[in-house]
Amino acid sequence: MSKLAVDGGTPVFQQVELDKYIPAWPVPHPETDQKLLDIFHSSNWGGGEYEEKLGKEFAAFQNAKYSVWMCNGTTTLECALLALGIGPGDEVIVPGVTWIATAEAPIYVGAKPVIVDIDPETLCIDPVKIEEAISPRTKAIIPVHLYSALADMDRINDIAKKHGLYVIEDCAHAHGTKQHGKGTGSLSDIGSFSFQLSKLMTGGEGGCCTTSDEELADKLFRLCHIGSSKTYPQIMPEPGMICHQYRFTGFQAAIIYDQLQHQAEYRAKRQAGAAILRDMVKDINSLEMQRSSFEDDLRDYYFLTFLLHPEYLKEGVDRVTICTALKAEGIFLGTGWGNPLYKSRVWNVPQELYVKHNTDVCEDVMFKRLMCTQHSLLLAEATVLERWGEALRKVMLAYTK
Repeated sequence: MSKLAVDGGTPVFQQVELDKYIPAWPVPHPETDQKLLDIFHSSNWGGGEYEEKLGKEFAAFQNAKYSVWMCNGTTTLECALLALGIGPGDEVIVPGVTWIATAEAPIYVGAKPVIVDIDPETLCIDPVKIEEAISPRTKAIIPVHLYSALADMDRINDIAKKHGLYVIEDCAHAHGTKQHGKGTGSLSDIGSFSFQLSKLMTGGEGGCCTTSDEELADKLFRLCHIGSSKTYPQIMPEPGMICHQYRFTGFQAAIIYDQLQHQAEYRAKRQAGAAILRDMVKDINSLEMQRSSFEDDLRDYYFLTFLLHPEYLKEGVDRVTICTALKAEGIFLGTGWGNPLYKSRVWNVPQELYVKHNTDVCEDVMFKRLMCTQHSLLLAEATVLERWGEALRKVMLAYTK
């Protein structure tokens, strides 16, 4: 075994060498240029032709009947809750590892998020912990398909049916993914997608809700279009429905529409890249890749995520030791958001506005075990990924018992 760079050995990648091999994200598609110019000169900058096309094609892409587009993936969660009649006095169960929007959306509508623990292998919400947290005030569950690993929707939907609860999938990391052959966002009452800059599909910003229920689709559209309706234009919104102006633009629609046409090729490349790296570390017992709930899950990789098994590491070695050694080899693995959502530096919610159950797995994963990098790495050429895997393997073998 060659000497680690951190100990004076030769690094696998020289300083910043890897940067030139990883494609920039997002990728600008040339066919979008003229579309954006046409929209710009049309003076019809809101909605329009591409929002209409995108609405139909993205819904079909996720195996839903409808998709309703909004300005971002936080407003979609808020509107999903409002469309289901969730508000003051209600509780919504959410996982302890997710972006803060998942838990803040219930607060926006006057409900209380109830934070529960995650599965230690998928990092998605633990169905056992969901059932333990249900109270007479519980109205909904928001599972998150974290880093494109899919939550166990079979068990979650069974629990929801048993207790009369709604399910809203947070699919911010799960564009194009499927469980048992059916797209995320169609496995529940409503799916919520984000198209923020780093996501697998992006318009810089943007969001949409998917559903196969016509009445819910109409409510979602009204909620983000100041009460107006495409389906029932002559009918006023129901009394008490306070609607918002959360609309989408034609520019975002054109960009995302063209990205949609390229999703199969991107997914195939990312899956092939992940397979290369999985194969290179499969015999290292101190490290494993995050898994999805079922073997037949069709997944993409928003984050390429690894989990350490500290019990197999040499004495005195921890995640900081490993990340430092990886950096010296010229590659990077970070710690995601760094904290569970309730310890995020931007989570400033007063304690009386939420409930938190035991979250030992969340803290163990986020503070000790998780290492990840974003999906653009997987768009690099196979030879680059093989070298990247060599660097990871070099460090892990040096530090494994």
